[in-house]
Amino acid sequence: MYVFLAPMIDLSKLGGKNRSKTMAILHHACEKWGCFKVTNHGVDPEPMEKVKCFVNTHYEENLKASFYVSETAKCLEHANSTTPELDWEWPFFILHCPKSNIEDFQNLSNDFVMDEYIAQVIKLAEKLSKLIYENLGLNKDHIKRAFSGRNGPSVGMKVAKYPECPYTERLCVLHRAMVEKNGSRLFVATLYNPTDDAIILPTTKLLYLEKYAFGDYFHATAKFQGKEPRLESMRKLMGNGCSGAA
Repeated sequence: MYVFLAPMIDLSKLGGKNRSKTMAILHHACEKWGCFKVTNHGVDPEPMEKVKCFVNTHYEENLKASFYVSETAKCLEHANSTTPELDWEWPFFILHCPKSNIEDFQNLSNDFVMDEYIAQVIKLAEKLSKLIYENLGLNKDHIKRAFSGRNGPSVGMKVAKYPECPYTERLCVLHRAMVEKNGSRLFVATLYNPTDDAIILPTTKLLYLEKYAFGDYFHATAKFQGKEPRLESMRKLMGNGCSGAA
């Protein structure tokens, strides 16, 4: 079985002598991996466990029966060599900001623990965005402002249940989640996205050599020399080169 080992960022080390090392690990993860895990993140485990309990209950009471008579289940039962790839999951989406649909979920809407959990996850997302932009030498609130538009960021939760599967030998789960014959699995992802009216464009300070005079780049004695040294000197001259990517 393939195990994906993404970099781990210990957020408890940001306040002491290990801050610079922790920030360097974060920057490397953003630049080379495009993802990372976090520990000591400040999200309370109690509401997190309650959220998992609530979504499991919602699935058992409202979705489970319909899943096993769905086209996905029927298709897998009669699968053969021509059957297309299947994703053995039963997903649903809970929207939180700027407009909530929590009232659509009977066993979720009467408890404020979901609001508490989402508030903590939003706080974590905004903390991470500040750290990433600090590494890039930009205003730490840049991404929060860019995502917010008029009504704040768009925040939602994707929940996916991977039910018990009697035909695991036939299954190809598209995003490699594990399914089992005995017992189901739960996937919960909170998505912190730009709102619909947010303007998306490159950060100006990270654009590579936005503009310059041709004479600063090229002169007759350099005509037959390599371009790399000239470009590197231009980066230093302009003070506007890209210091990394997140």
